[in-house]
Amino acid sequence: MLPLQSPASRGEGKYYLPNDAREQDRLDIINHLWAIVFDDGFCSCPKNDGAKRVLDLGTGTGAWAMDYADAYPDAHVIGVDLSPIQPAYVPPNCAFEVDDVDKEWTWSQPFDFILCRNMNMSFTAEGWETMMRQAYDALEPGGYLEIQDSRWPLTSDDGSLTEDLALFKWSQMLTEAADKIGRPANITETFDDVMRKVGFEDVRKTRIRFPMSPWPKDPKLKDIGMWTQASLLPGLEGMSLALMTREMDWSKEETMILCAQVRKDLSNPKIHAYWNGYVIYGRKPLGAEKEDA
Repeated sequence: MLPLQSPASRGEGKYYLPNDAREQDRLDIINHLWAIVFDDGFCSCPKNDGAKRVLDLGTGTGAWAMDYADAYPDAHVIGVDLSPIQPAYVPPNCAFEVDDVDKEWTWSQPFDFILCRNMNMSFTAEGWETMMRQAYDALEPGGYLEIQDSRWPLTSDDGSLTEDLALFKWSQMLTEAADKIGRPANITETFDDVMRKVGFEDVRKTRIRFPMSPWPKDPKLKDIGMWTQASLLPGLEGMSLALMTREMDWSKEETMILCAQVRKDLSNPKIHAYWNGYVIYGRKPLGAEKEDA
């Protein structure tokens, strides 16, 4: 989903999410959410069947990187994040690095798969394009970049997410706060066009729904909704406080009251709200090196 994720790139003084144990638990829940989306797979692109050299941008707790390394012992997986919150003991073919992927990349050996997941609000609109260009340059010909992310704000198809709800106000205000810091949360669906612009081919885009709670009748969506709710209920304050107090001029007390009201809405099965999510991937052309030379 999803709700705002702990990013690998915020820039100095722009880190808006906590790094405490509760936030790390939330990130692990979100990793499980994506596993449900992919039916216990790792991605949509052909590299779900295994890659040789993998880069996981914004690795967070490193759960995805370690799972991929365990599944494919012949792969070498590198996870990168601003925060060194990954475990000390990891698979021998997995390594973690502390770095800011919003700056110039320094990896010299090419990758054949780069994953960028849950990085909403980590880049400016121009920064997303720069990241994709750097990913293109860092891939070997035939390699894949895949982006898995959400789009804010929340929406509903049946009008149950009404403007008088705290949940509606919260979602809209965090989206507005993202705009204020120049890191929009509502442009995810445009990334396929950006991929094509920087040179990727065979670009594919799939839309996914992340219900805010287990309200859907569809068993898979209900399961996704249950885990989305589990990630939200304990993490609302951590997701909201910095953005609301720094960017929206709310007091801590006002924000805490809003979060309590949002928590009630998240437990109301009559509210059929969801986030749109997108999985977008593209391939670096096989003849790219000759063309770029």
